[in-house]
Amino acid sequence: MALKLVNLGFHSSIPCSPRPLKDRFVLRSSKVEQISFTESENSLIEALLGIQGRGRSSSRQQLNAVERAVQVLERLGGVPDPTKSNLIEGRWQLIFTTRPGTASPIQRTFVGVDFFSVFQEVYLRTNDPRVCNIVSFSDAIGELKVEAAASIEDGKRILFRFDRAAFSFKFLPFKVPYPVPFRLLGDEAKGWLDTTYLSSSGNLRISRGNKGTTFVLQKQTEPRQRLLTAISSGKGIKEAIDELISLKQNTGQEDPELEEGEWQMMWNSQTVTDSWIENAVNGLMGKQIIRKNGRIKFLVDILLGLKFSMSGNFVKTGSGVYGVTMDDAAIIGGPFGYPLELKNNFILELLYSDEKLRVSRGNNSILFVHVRTDALR
Repeated sequence: MALKLVNLGFHSSIPCSPRPLKDRFVLRSSKVEQISFTESENSLIEALLGIQGRGRSSSRQQLNAVERAVQVLERLGGVPDPTKSNLIEGRWQLIFTTRPGTASPIQRTFVGVDFFSVFQEVYLRTNDPRVCNIVSFSDAIGELKVEAAASIEDGKRILFRFDRAAFSFKFLPFKVPYPVPFRLLGDEAKGWLDTTYLSSSGNLRISRGNKGTTFVLQKQTEPRQRLLTAISSGKGIKEAIDELISLKQNTGQEDPELEEGEWQMMWNSQTVTDSWIENAVNGLMGKQIIRKNGRIKFLVDILLGLKFSMSGNFVKTGSGVYGVTMDDAAIIGGPFGYPLELKNNFILELLYSDEKLRVSRGNNSILFVHVRTDALR
């Protein structure tokens, strides 16, 4: 039990990566830094977008898409003998795990909470080789750091033994020891990390651990990932949106189109009212379903199988700008519907759009972030 409180379950990964076919760009202030992903790596990044709780809040469809992308990369292979490569060294951010709710108590408590950032540090080429798992509560609060002495078994596997841990709180001048008797745990304090994929860029790693968990980690996240992380934590959302929009401008993205599909609203800049129906009519909750024939629908789950549905039409009126008329509303329960006399007209401006994520502006300059939830064409 005590060991499980410590084992966050991050593992190293075996590197491998074919020739890059697709690039992403990361914008930091006025400087654009290029991050190169292969087509297969990008498929994994796309599958991970919109998954919350690092896998805890995800549908079976989302999990299957991630697993397929992981398996493709593991079959392709990556950097040979990743544990011998300098690319494995450094600080990695945990993006996804297959068992956020079934592993150790610490993993159940912290890893599935998007408000916290979770990292793994791997340093094998020192006099004191270590693998450290870190939960960062916030810049203002501090972090928990769980450390393990590490050794390389072969080109793929790192052996480790947890030996110390402590909380570092910003409001205290000293560290608070983590109450786990590592020395008394014996073999329970030991484990191994297999690197099953390490990208040639050194930015993406897939790991599998001795407890059967799969992890996806990155050294740098791309702008869309940073926006969704900001939404989850409630910090820096506007700055992340500005970064994404600037990226579009700097990379010369073509006139964005309103993409067909089911789009889940992740965030909006408007404070919701006490009236759920007003929020639903204004698109402040639920899904947006876009069809190629110029049809659009708002769909909101209410309770007990009841849904609010409001349909209408959209017409493109300018570059990335659409006029929307919503005039067919109803409460739906199974095959039955109760019509509502509701109407809403507004202008929708696309600020950023691709096949997976969309940032738009509606009436009263309300900003929206949607993530596509149905399968890509």
